[in-house]
Amino acid sequence: MTLPRITARPSPYPFSLQRLPTATSWTHRRLATVSGSHLPGSTGSSSSSSGGQTLIEKIVQRYTVGASPGLVRQGDFVSIQPHHVLTHDNTAAVLSKYKAINPQRIFNPRQPVFAIDHDVQNTSPTNLAKYTTIRDFAHRHGIDYYPPGRGIGHQTMVEEAYALPYTLTVASDSHANMYGGLGCLGTPIVRTDAAAIWCTGQTWWQVPRVVHVELRGAPPRGVTGKDVILALCAHFKANQVLNAAVEFGGDGVSHLSVDERLAVANMTTEWGALAGVFPLTPAVVDQIQAEPLVADPDAQYAKRLTLDLASMQPYVSGPNSVKVATPVVELAAQHIKIHKAYLVSCVAPGVEFYVAPASTKVQQEAQARGDWQVLMQAGAIPLPAGCGPCVGLGMGLLKDGEVGISATNRNFKGRMGSPNAQAYLASPAVVMASALKGEIAVPTLPEYAELVRRSPPSAPQPVVSTPCTTTVDSATSPARTIRAPLVFCHQDNLNTDGIYPGKYTYQDSLTAAQMAAVVMENYDPAFPSLLNASPSSAGTILLAGFNFGTGSSREQAATALKAAGVRLVLAGSASETFKRNALNNGLLVLEAPALVKDAASEFGRQKLSVRTGWVAEVRLEEGKVVVSKGEQRVEYAIPRVGKIAQELMREGGLEGWVRKRLSQAAVADGSAASQAARAETRV
Repeated sequence: MTLPRITARPSPYPFSLQRLPTATSWTHRRLATVSGSHLPGSTGSSSSSSGGQTLIEKIVQRYTVGASPGLVRQGDFVSIQPHHVLTHDNTAAVLSKYKAINPQRIFNPRQPVFAIDHDVQNTSPTNLAKYTTIRDFAHRHGIDYYPPGRGIGHQTMVEEAYALPYTLTVASDSHANMYGGLGCLGTPIVRTDAAAIWCTGQTWWQVPRVVHVELRGAPPRGVTGKDVILALCAHFKANQVLNAAVEFGGDGVSHLSVDERLAVANMTTEWGALAGVFPLTPAVVDQIQAEPLVADPDAQYAKRLTLDLASMQPYVSGPNSVKVATPVVELAAQHIKIHKAYLVSCVAPGVEFYVAPASTKVQQEAQARGDWQVLMQAGAIPLPAGCGPCVGLGMGLLKDGEVGISATNRNFKGRMGSPNAQAYLASPAVVMASALKGEIAVPTLPEYAELVRRSPPSAPQPVVSTPCTTTVDSATSPARTIRAPLVFCHQDNLNTDGIYPGKYTYQDSLTAAQMAAVVMENYDPAFPSLLNASPSSAGTILLAGFNFGTGSSREQAATALKAAGVRLVLAGSASETFKRNALNNGLLVLEAPALVKDAASEFGRQKLSVRTGWVAEVRLEEGKVVVSKGEQRVEYAIPRVGKIAQELMREGGLEGWVRKRLSQAAVADGSAASQAARAETRV
């Protein structure tokens, strides 16, 4: 595939971000646009009587519409006007929502960024036509557009300086967290949010609880940022950071390169967090001449965790889970044969080694050093810059019974190919060593020799601080009751790839019925039949395990459930991004941990999905659910629904809500113009 020629905008960052260059005057102008008081709701830093603000709260303060000094706190519902909003191949789906809302124009053409990166190996006429539609729309409205083959969108956001320190930038993709490696608050939104931002410049957000993670000491040679985040995912796997924003600190931060901070921030998504933000070290602040922004000394954190970097070893996570990580030394002793390796190999017999650059700039830099040529001469299989196998698209996917090891960020069951394959994650050095040997292996580089002799570190223990106090809207919900039978899926950490496989995500022509037929395909192919065979015409209430809907920001994980007849989801706990997707599309997700535990005790874990025979009556007005178990009736508490959720449900989701607001604004503008005309006539 011939890579397109790209004329890049000036960037303050080098291609690999291994070093920081001298900032240009252009960069200074860019930083000036995000540090002044003209930002939406910007009031500068201040403290309130209830204590100081975290760094994350201060950044949100800058981008909250109508904020007052010190008032933005964890738990608050706010209207945010982000600096930028990235969409990728899903731009086509956002475009259809934009047209349905039917605004007069893009609110601010400098706010959206389009970067095509997911299905770039698909050269079918349908996919190419979709890309052409996106390109033409971008050019017509003056929106920055990066074509297929240019690179992964998040890398582009970094290279082209959209993700800047102390800004709030969102993406319709779960790995927006990556921007936190540069001190930018990056967080995922969903497709309907993106359409709302195109139309109004704003969307809603609940400020998450903030967890402070202290990194202590210096990591041994051979330990990378990838190892740090794999260790965090595995050691702190009891949902310590679920739906939280992570704020990193400690002397260990200065021992991680900018590249490594980006890698750690990127995979805070897999850890369960909505953001992962690093402070700017003094050297970086001096280099880009930015005004420092730091947490107040008395900032309140929901929790504090500590990781001793000096105790680290290189890790491999999996198979098929980021919550299981093993020192590579231990796995190497097991001689686990591999079939495919990914730096998205120097190939051992029987190993296919796929290489995809993060961007054309990264590839050009590798070519200039000669590294790319060495890989190609050794037999590596090049892929175009983009997501490719990581999201289960294009060539090189894992087949039934195969084992793969990848330097990517996600190894959910079925994500990289067959649900019957095994996928491991590791640092690029471990992936390369494994590709060379044909099995999971320790690199033979000198810096790994000492690590081989060391025993694995013990799991660090979290240090929990006093929880912060948050103010959460608990307004009375509309008088409404939902009554339907319960279908129970016991699996904890059931991710979006399990709910709606990635191979369908960019098939925009699928009907609701077709989506319903493949829902839960990677988890339990029999699941749709349980819903279809439900004796009730009232639909089904899905009862799910803990951390339900973790993973990507794909909207179809929610809409496919709705299409299959699921009226409501009750879960032990749920990903905030999934809840956002569901609510924006008129599907409510509520947490009922006691009910989930009772169901697990009653039905066990032998079957993936169970038609329970229980009927739930969810009383939203009262904040409880009454479950009929034969002759027995048991009550369980559920959250009450706040005002924002009430409005969104009443309008059928965010799309209807925005359409109504724009209509009201147009009527008001017309009335004002009419009054002005009459006044002028009288004069």
